[in-house]
Amino acid sequence: MDFSEIMKQASKIQDQMKTAKEDLKNIETEGTSGGGLVKLTINGNSELKKIDIDSSILIASEKEIIEDLIIAAFTDAKSKINDEIAKKMKDITGGLPIPPGFNIGF
Repeated sequence: MDFSEIMKQASKIQDQMKTAKEDLKNIETEGTSGGGLVKLTINGNSELKKIDIDSSILIASEKEIIEDLIIAAFTDAKSKINDEIAKKMKDITGGLPIPPGFNIGF
């Protein structure tokens, strides 16, 4: 493969990554904690879209626990989004190793 083909392929991958980045805005994942007592939804930009707290834990003395559960649920959802991003990147690059620091739009 000559250099111009490599550059064409790199350009194509960059275009696909831009499209994937736009698509990720529409992906939402739900993170949970406390056995489902706290649920939250984030999108591919890691924006918090929804929080659902089971009313059984809404006791004033449980405030600190609820806050910790929200953080845990967000961490769970963020991990799932990162997995989705990794899958999309693998699909786009076809397993082609991308050098560290190579900016492909994410």
